[in-house]
Amino acid sequence: MIILEVAFYVFIVAVGIQVLFYGIIFNSFINYKATKPKPKNVSVSVIICAKNEAKNLTKFLPSILTQDYPSFEVILINDNSTDDTLDVMEDFKLKHDNIKIVNVKPIEKFWGNKKYALTLGIKASTNDFLLFTDADCKPLSKHWIRDMSAHFSNKKTIVLGYGTYQKIKGSFINKLIRYETFLTAIQYLSYAKLGQPYMAVGRNLAYRKEQFFEANGFMQHMHIKSGDDDLFINQVANATNTTICLTNESFTESVPKQTLKGWMLQKRRHISTANHYKPKHKFFLATFYCSQLLFWTLAITLMTLMFNWKIVLGLIILRFLVQLTNLYLASKKLNEKDLPFLSPFLEIFLIAFQFFIFIKNLISKPKHWK
Repeated sequence: MIILEVAFYVFIVAVGIQVLFYGIIFNSFINYKATKPKPKNVSVSVIICAKNEAKNLTKFLPSILTQDYPSFEVILINDNSTDDTLDVMEDFKLKHDNIKIVNVKPIEKFWGNKKYALTLGIKASTNDFLLFTDADCKPLSKHWIRDMSAHFSNKKTIVLGYGTYQKIKGSFINKLIRYETFLTAIQYLSYAKLGQPYMAVGRNLAYRKEQFFEANGFMQHMHIKSGDDDLFINQVANATNTTICLTNESFTESVPKQTLKGWMLQKRRHISTANHYKPKHKFFLATFYCSQLLFWTLAITLMTLMFNWKIVLGLIILRFLVQLTNLYLASKKLNEKDLPFLSPFLEIFLIAFQFFIFIKNLISKPKHWK
């Protein structure tokens, strides 16, 4: 009985923490009204690093080259590809004079390191305003560059955007991937609004070149293979220099993994970088995850044993009401309206999946970005 009483009070604390996150912390993003600042029309360098992406470049690069924006160049970085990526880049360059190709050859010190390739691309860019995306990614409108660059100002040198994944009908893995992406976005956008930016996604991110060189580029974490987006932002972003862009026309869409194994390899790289975040950010993220894990574990245990079941049931209902309400409001902002009401099922799988990856990464480290 003593053990159950302790579990009961721990459960109350877990519910309180979950309500705090969903009802207050994440509410900072939910209450944010997306604005469209007056277009700056500054010259922008769009940077795309590609490794064995011939097919995706052929399919998605036109959506960037046809952007409705007066002055931009596209920096295409071929990171030692073994397919026809370089040939595809050169074919596009023959037709578009605003393309610049950076052909990266491997060197022993930085072998398999995307940050090295990106550094060469950034150095080759002409403009001070840099906008990053991936080869398997497309803007969802012709005004992507306009809306992202419009959020730059004298103080705001970093702009965090949202990158969704394509919907695949009837695929549970696709729903899980999109739910994880949606929940991650709610977190990093909420913390950014609270003045605590801690990460970004490289498929929709902008910052000034001077910001990059003032931080000495990726040198602080060049030895870590992943993290060209989140570790860099974790290093340099703060309440003063960072803003978010959430207009529908600023969103991008990427090709998702279609197998659990493929997604696991991708997430292993991503999750491995979180260990290098600032201590306060690791604390917030760990607290949220642990409260999720405790909520589900103790809710199932206490209800199975019928221990104070009326109070436990009431707390479960409270937590779900707060969670589902705020996830629904967030989904309207991010155009992910099919996800919130599946969250109880997707959340269980995601918690187990993340725990498995955490254990897997303790045993062996992912080494290269591709």
